[in-house]
Amino acid sequence: MKIRIKGNTLRYRLTRSEVAALWENGRLEAQTVFTGNTLIYAIETAKDPMLSADFTGCSIVLSMPETMIDALYHTDQVGFEGVSGNIHLLVEKDFVCIDNTTEDQSDNYPNPSLTCD
Repeated sequence: MKIRIKGNTLRYRLTRSEVAALWENGRLEAQTVFTGNTLIYAIETAKDPMLSADFTGCSIVLSMPETMIDALYHTDQVGFEGVSGNIHLLVEKDFVCIDNTTEDQSDNYPNPSLTCD
């Protein structure tokens, strides 16, 4: 799971296995360990029909409706967006990059721009 924060925009990108784990378990969590502290970022199932996010202590938790998680897992839906307070939220499938990268992308979704019909 990747997060990107730019201004008041918070974007989560999920690989195929991460989408499956979120759908199966209702929660997905990762962390970045700094000297002296750890940043935890997570997505969890919510009953609320809208995306929302909260930042408490050292944790960023994005709450995502079950219907959105189900659609992300079972359909070609690329992602969802919403607003929580002043924060613009995006949750997206992580596609294989078009340009060269050294990052392991074996679990990423196929990039629609690279598919031939």
